[in-house]
Amino acid sequence: MGCPYGYVSEDPEGGSPTGIVPDLAGRIASRLGVGIEWIRYPDAGLLSAGAKGKLAEDAWDLAFMGAEPARARLIDFTAAYVEIEASYLVPPGSSITRIDEVDRNGVRIAVAARAAYELYLRRTLKHAELVSAEGLGGSFDLFRDRGLEVLAGLRPRLVEEQARFPGPRLLPGRFTAIQQAVATPAGRPAAFALLRAFVEEVKSDGTVARLIDRHAVKGLSVAPRVD
Repeated sequence: MGCPYGYVSEDPEGGSPTGIVPDLAGRIASRLGVGIEWIRYPDAGLLSAGAKGKLAEDAWDLAFMGAEPARARLIDFTAAYVEIEASYLVPPGSSITRIDEVDRNGVRIAVAARAAYELYLRRTLKHAELVSAEGLGGSFDLFRDRGLEVLAGLRPRLVEEQARFPGPRLLPGRFTAIQQAVATPAGRPAAFALLRAFVEEVKSDGTVARLIDRHAVKGLSVAPRVD
């Protein structure tokens, strides 16, 4: 089972990962009567590459990731089970106070390479410049060390970074919401049908909402049901 970093916490004793994703994955595995082998990727772009065995040693059967049009050629995505807000951090004293003030000339935005929100920003920004780094940690270092005007990221991780390094200000609102879905490599219709039904079930019966509360993840909301 593939999963990019984030939204999964490692057991300090070296056991199984914990979080919303492992809980949902456990339900799927139990229903199928199979075990789970976790394959961790540093980012969703590399996870996507494993869908067709481009990284043969790390190829996966099931993944939890942002549903992005650029990835749909290799991957079938269910409807989203959660929506994850993507927003911006700005340095102390920044004149930028709103999301709609970011896309202007002279604004450099630190962003994690290959993240779903990076793909979104590359499609939509008209004036600001994207400066990419490996992972949110790398993009935060870039933002801090080079004095960039803005850091883009998913709100739950931005809240964590803001707590670790007090000073930067989190802008209210969001520039997009990542549609976090369950995925399987394209061309597996039976598996995809099962996953699609599972996602609608766990949204409808309150499972996803309870998991968000249990793991106290901020910036996450249950995605709308798809009939």
